[in-house]
Formats: sequence, structure tokens, C-alpha cells
Amino acid sequence: MKNPKFLLTLGLCAGLLTGALQEARSEHLFPARYQQDPPALENPITVRYLKRNLRKSSPKLALTPAWERNLKQKIRTEPMVANYYAAVKANADALLDTPPLRREMVGRRLLGTSRDMLHRMNVLGIAYRIEGEDRYLDKINEELLAVSNFSDWNPSHFLDVAEMATAVALAVDWVGKDLPKATVRQAKQALIEKGIQPSWEGNHGWINGTNNWNQVCNGGMIAASIVIADEDPELAAKTISRSLDGMPHALAEYGPDGVYPEGSTYWGYGTAFSVLTSSMLQSAFGTDFGLAAYPAFKASADFRKLSIAPSGWYYNYADCGDRHSQAGDIVLAWFGTETGNPLYLEKEKFLQPVADMGKLHRIAGAGLVWLAQFEPSESEGLPTAWKGDGANPLVLFRDDSDSPNAYYFGGKGGKATISHGNMDAGSFIWEINGVRWVIDPGNQPYNELEITGFDLWGRCQDCERWTLLTKNNYGHSTLTVNGELHVNEGFASLEQFREGPQPEALFDLTPVFGDNLELAHRKFSRPDENSLMIEDRLVTNENTKMITWQLMTQAEVELVPGGAILRQDGKQVRLENLSHPELKVSLVSLDPAPLALDRQIEGLKRLEIRIPAWVLDKETRLQVKLQAF
Repeated sequence: MKNPKFLLTLGLCAGLLTGALQEARSEHLFPARYQQDPPALENPITVRYLKRNLRKSSPKLALTPAWERNLKQKIRTEPMVANYYAAVKANADALLDTPPLRREMVGRRLLGTSRDMLHRMNVLGIAYRIEGEDRYLDKINEELLAVSNFSDWNPSHFLDVAEMATAVALAVDWVGKDLPKATVRQAKQALIEKGIQPSWEGNHGWINGTNNWNQVCNGGMIAASIVIADEDPELAAKTISRSLDGMPHALAEYGPDGVYPEGSTYWGYGTAFSVLTSSMLQSAFGTDFGLAAYPAFKASADFRKLSIAPSGWYYNYADCGDRHSQAGDIVLAWFGTETGNPLYLEKEKFLQPVADMGKLHRIAGAGLVWLAQFEPSESEGLPTAWKGDGANPLVLFRDDSDSPNAYYFGGKGGKATISHGNMDAGSFIWEINGVRWVIDPGNQPYNELEITGFDLWGRCQDCERWTLLTKNNYGHSTLTVNGELHVNEGFASLEQFREGPQPEALFDLTPVFGDNLELAHRKFSRPDENSLMIEDRLVTNENTKMITWQLMTQAEVELVPGGAILRQDGKQVRLENLSHPELKVSLVSLDPAPLALDRQIEGLKRLEIRIPAWVLDKETRLQVKLQAF
């Protein structure tokens, strides 16, 4: 399979929506079923509750004495845990001679430094607790003093504060009893002054926001509050209580079926902090107040698994990365431990040579603890046809096979103005025989765009974001009407879904085209094991001038009567215009892409079937079939 010239950098730290947009839940931003307040978590938190119920001694953040005893035993007896611990220790050893972190901004973010700190405290902290060697403790002490002396943790981009606060809190909790008292005192003061207090200054949209910022920032504030509760129980209690009230607004977005609206790599980000928060609350209070049991949250593990195609590529809608990591998915492993389902445990990856694992996930230390708690029960497989409704609905058709040559299709509805959303309603990806024939252009590094002054995060109809091929409908396999952008607030709903050997799904795209069409329904179906059918039912009106059917591919293309032949890696696919074979397919090269700021993708091209309205009946069905042969 041909790869893009450069892979996206996961700048998951992106400056997202403004606070007002994060908090808004009115009909023009979200479908009607998301307007009501979400189910609440239990929230008994008061100063009195903290004093009575918070574990008195450390460790109490994602680690308890019992969990630690279990971890040490599993390192001795369980090869998978032992191997992953060896990788954690190797990561820790590699840090011992590195200089301490410095407050180095990249654009408007300190997030890279905060994430490095979280990684360092995770691997060094666990290595010290297992090995008891001063070299790990000394390095932790050095890093804690360094970041505690930063002028601030960059509260203008609060993700930076949240990840730094999580890192410092874990370090103080895990090894604080062996650190110099002056270090612990300074670190706790930093948690209060540079972490928690800025969260009470000004208006922060993440508190009740609906995206990953909510999960990360509330999780960081909970971690910090637990650690400083002995110093300032009033501040700790009101902060934890605020977060327990706020987190459901993001957790509700998993509903009703487990889809993460921002895509699979953002699932990895937001969900990482939600499972870490669940673990921290459980260890500190003996309960996570209903977080793990929140409706559809555990179902999102299926979404994560299903979003990984046989090729190892993600279904990379929204601002999603291209490929699943070769390292074991430690976030998904939490779901394995919670459910007992081995499906969520990437055992082979956890058993691979330590040298091949590289730099581990920044919560690898906490993740090792829950990895050691895994006890298998009956394995439950994944469906071959699956739908996920919600703020960004999607459907998947697949083979029940792990073969890299297996069939895989993903199609979606949704709207452009959701967090990290694109004008991609009605778009799809498709792979078979080890080739991704229909692609999504994916994401591109945020800072590279921002430093030019590009307005990446505005979402108005005429905002600059939509000039990029990765963000607008011209770069996706969907419909375009009159050559215009999709309506940014138009929500494409999933209206019908049928399972079985010939699955089908229908999306109502009508709101995406505003006044340019009276009706637009797109149906995807799998007629046989080698084919995909795309059928569009369209009702035109007096504003309809031109309808363009689009397909994005990196394959070599031969235009033939009635369609096209796509060739890649020695394989072939036929595109056949069943309904209008007289209309020729045209080919638009997008290598290079139209704008200098566009993501440049090797061999990218757009296949078009352009249909003037005057050749159509008022109601028309377009039928296009893709078939591997």
C-alpha cells in the first residue's frame, strides 16, 4: 500500500473549540437527543467525606498496597506482565542521564513538556517502587524540582496544566515518602498554585465541555486534589466535586453505542484520562462514583477495536491519526481488565521484544498496574456489521478475520462543527486484499498550520479551516452540490441499518446541502464478499445545478466506458456506474494538493462523476459499485 509522503504528527494538544463552543449543547451544534443534561455520576464529595473516606496513606493514585503486591507477583509469574515491566524499566533507564525538563513552549503550547513529564513520572515511579534503587528516586526528585520551579504550567492552554498536574501528583503519591520533604512541599505547593487555582480563575469551557479536554483536565484536577487534600481539604473537595459534576458531559458523547465522535486516536487520548481517573478514584476512595459503568463507556472498547482496519490503518475520520501503534494498547487493556475479555488485550504486542516497543505510552506505569490485574473470562467477538449512532454516527462492514487481506468498509454521517469535525458527512473508506482503495485524507500537524497565522479552529461556514483538503468535502469521498462547501451545521443522521451477510446502512444527508437539494439519502451495502455498493437517492429543486459524486484514492486509475479500473500493489478494483453508465468518470490529480498548507499525499486523486441537474429527473438514484477482481 502506498503511504503519504509524511505521516501526521499527533498534535493531540490542539487548541480546540472556545469555551462557549465546548459548553454549547443547543440544537444548532448537537442533535436533539444530546440537548438534555447527561446522567450524573455519584457525587458525595465534601470536606467531611474526604476526611472519612479518602485513603490516608500512599500509594493511593492508581496504585494501592494490594495492587502493588499483585503487580510484583505477576512480574515474577506472568510473562506478559514481566515483559511489559521490562519495557517500563528500559524507558526509565533511558531517562537517567537526560537533562531535566525545561519550560520550552512550542507555539502556544507547553504540552510536549507536560507529556514528557507524565511519561517520566510513570516509568521512573514504577521502576523505583519495584527496584527500590536511588538512581530512579534521584531522577524523580530532579524533575519534580524543575517543573515545580516553572513560572507557570501554561494555563492559557489548560491541557498543559492538566497533564503536568497529573504527572506531579502521581510522583508525589508514589514516591513522596522517600523524597526530601522540601521537594514534596514544593511540589504540593505547585499543584495548588500552578495546577488547581488557575482552574478556578476565569471561565473554562472544559469543565462541562463535551470533548477530550473535559476528560484530560478534570482528570488532572482530580489527581492534584487527592494529593493536596491533606494540605487544603476545602480546595480539594470543591475541585473534585466540580469534576464529578462536569465529566458526564464528555462521557455522554460515547452514547448510545460507544462511538467516540473525535475519532480513534482521540479516543486514545480522552479515554486514557477517563480510565486513569477511574483507577485513581477507585484506589483513593474505593469507588469511581460510576465512571466505569457509565452508559456506553465500556462499549467504546468495541469501537476502538473495530476502528482498526486489517491493514493496521485506522478508519481515520475527523482529526484522527493514520495507523494504530505497534506498541500494545495499554488504554484498551484497561477494558480487558474490567471485562475479562481477552479481545481487548493485545497480548502479542505486550510480548514483543522490549527493544521494539520504544517509548511507551505516558501512562504506562499506571497501565502496568491494571494490566497485571487482568483475569480472562469468555471471549466475545466483534460483529461483521456494526453501527454506532450519536453525535458522529458511523457504520462498519468487515470480515470475521484477522487477515490483512480482509474486507473492511467504514461510512459516516455527522456534522462538521463537532470537535475535530470535518465536512465529511456521507464519506467512506474501503479496503480489501490488503489495499485501502478509498481513503480519508486524515489529519495534519496543528502547529505547522498555526504558526503561519492560519485559523485552524474557527468553524463558521466561511472559516479558513474549510479551505484545507483534509477538512472540506472536496477531499472526501462524498457528494458535492453546485461545487459548494457542505453546510457546516448540517447534521447527517443514520436512518437505517441492517445486519446480516448483506448489510446495509442509510444516512440522510439532506441537511448537509441546505437549499441546494430537496432530499439526499446515501445507502451503503455489501452485496457480496468482494463488493461495495453506494446508492444515492436525490430529489433536486430549482437551486440544483450540478451534483458531483467523489471518490478519493491513491491507486493508479484507468478510465474505461461506464467507470474506471483502479490498480494498486498488483491488485485491481472496478468502479462501475450502474445507474448512469453514459456519464464519464473524470480524474483530478491532487498530488500536489491545491494549497501549500494542504497535506501532501503521494498519488492522491479524486475520481468524479459530474451530473448536470438538467439530465436528471426530479428524483434520481445514482448507483455506483466497487468490486475487487
